[in-house]
Amino acid sequence: MKMRFFLVASMMLLSFLEITEGGSLRKNFYKKSCPQAEEIVKNITLQHVSSRPELPAKLLRLHFHDCFVRGCDASVLIESTASNTAEKDAIPNLSLSGFDVVKDIKDAVEAKCPGVVSCADILTLAARDAVSVQFNNEQKWEVLTGRRDGTVSKSLEALINIPAPFHNISTLRQIFSSKNLTLHDLVVLSGAHTIGVGHCNLFSNRLFNFTGKGDQDPTLDSTYAKFLKTKCQGLGDTTTTVEMDPSSSTDFNSDYYPILLRKKGLFTSDATLLTTKQSRNIVKELVSQNKFFTEFAQSMKRMGAIGVLSGSDGEIRRKCSIVN
Repeated sequence: MKMRFFLVASMMLLSFLEITEGGSLRKNFYKKSCPQAEEIVKNITLQHVSSRPELPAKLLRLHFHDCFVRGCDASVLIESTASNTAEKDAIPNLSLSGFDVVKDIKDAVEAKCPGVVSCADILTLAARDAVSVQFNNEQKWEVLTGRRDGTVSKSLEALINIPAPFHNISTLRQIFSSKNLTLHDLVVLSGAHTIGVGHCNLFSNRLFNFTGKGDQDPTLDSTYAKFLKTKCQGLGDTTTTVEMDPSSSTDFNSDYYPILLRKKGLFTSDATLLTTKQSRNIVKELVSQNKFFTEFAQSMKRMGAIGVLSGSDGEIRRKCSIVN
């Protein structure tokens, strides 16, 4: 009898610890409170992606930039006010888009279940669903739900926490480690660059002035560099964009890794993944598409759990752009 009581008490304690230590995210969090929530997110996301093939990359980037600042709390969606410059207006976030999709989803969910579904969960689900479109809506990674929305958004924190295209492996590892993500997660999540585009000003120093002497980055394939120079007008070109995966920039696949091994990674933050033996070996493993898909699913699940608010923390914002 005492042993049975001890086992029950232990199970209750473990359950409590799981809830209080970030384990409050779970499958079907809205099953009772808003059973149609995830279906609404999926349907509206698909409607937008059907006419905007660039959207999966944009929503994935929006989710990434949100999670690296204060955790996955939708703070990147908050608008600036007269007294505060929000994350959204920080330099790394000025080219973000997809806000309109999140707004459309939030409006629809609020009409069905007012004050129940968080903007943080909507953004996380929409990023997954957008990428899953090309796979006949087969989910490419599991999204647990139960996040709540943050009430603080500061541009300076975005500048400090978001990995930059010019960061080297050491700096990137430090930033990822601060979010409890590993070198393996860093290499895997960099594979998101298999879709989307990059602005010339974020890599043009590699073409025109790598060391400050008007030179070119010697680690960049010379033929590829020549091609990029036909696209980018110079160091100050902030408007021109180039596909990060020249062969399939709207197809989510593992092409990023063989491209990287051919020294055709667009950003310094891409090329730097080849500068250590450990990271280079991970790159070689991820050339396998099945391996990449499996590992990406795991790393996205870990990233989606960074610093989540739950229970009575944060709030459920009525509008994603404004704190209640």
